[in-house]
Amino acid sequence: MCFCAFIFSLKPLSLIAYLNDDFFMKAYVFPGQGSQFSGMGKELYDANPAAKNLFEKANEILGFRITDVMFSGTDEELKQTKITQPAIFLHSVVLAHTLADFKPDMVAGHSLGEFSALVANKTLSFEDALKLVYKRAMAMQKACEINPSTMAAVLNLDDKTVEEVCASITDEVVVAANYNCPGQLVISGSIKGIEIACEKMKAAGAKRALVLPVGGAFHSPLMEPASAELAEAINNTQFNAPICAVYQNVTAKGVTNPDEIKKNLIAQLTAPVRWTQTVEQMIADGATEFVEVGPGKVLQGLIKKVNKDANAVSA
Repeated sequence: MCFCAFIFSLKPLSLIAYLNDDFFMKAYVFPGQGSQFSGMGKELYDANPAAKNLFEKANEILGFRITDVMFSGTDEELKQTKITQPAIFLHSVVLAHTLADFKPDMVAGHSLGEFSALVANKTLSFEDALKLVYKRAMAMQKACEINPSTMAAVLNLDDKTVEEVCASITDEVVVAANYNCPGQLVISGSIKGIEIACEKMKAAGAKRALVLPVGGAFHSPLMEPASAELAEAINNTQFNAPICAVYQNVTAKGVTNPDEIKKNLIAQLTAPVRWTQTVEQMIADGATEFVEVGPGKVLQGLIKKVNKDANAVSA
């Protein structure tokens, strides 16, 4: 291919990057449930007055001192959905608020993390997002009680095979829930369905098919009661025009239209998290650095598995 043909074959953002060595697009990504730990956020609270103010505002909005559980709670206390989700959201958003050079060119969040991303790009206010996160947590907990269910991690099996195994189980609910990275896909469904699926995944060649210690089938049709409950709250909340695109779990594409963001956020509870596809799309659209904002380093590891050349760091 000649040079001119090569240049014109590039996507617009890639073309800019190719022609300009200084071209730089920073993508901020926010973790979801499972990254919590005892002591999370305490250093921020103690060292930064602005951070302390946001933490205290959260305590007031929630009606209890979530900071007490975050800073000194047990692992079991932190695993409660009503604690886990607002705690991770709070840690992520407060940390982003304290970053001096926080200027996102694009944002994304894994499941729960999408709410943190929507505060980061100014679609949602801190107060409104926290209320929605808590509503989401309580609705999901209720849905779990209505339909006892679980999830399982499937390792070293291609996505298509995992999907085919899930589709072969017709008497129970079993679906692909989290496309985390190549060779790591989480499935979600009824307890019996997941048990059957795990055996079938191993027979199909999976290195491991491990039931996870979670209380419900997140990102599956069994979350429909929670989705319906959350939809009302989302539709009654002000969504603003964002300062940059949010790459949403449902579509794995950048979105800036507030109405479309709302629709995708409602669908997220019953649809899979397309994280692999999201990272690939962000890179295709010009992301040159990924910055993980929040507790843990889970997303950095997943991003590197999606693309070994990706530059992924902690905030």
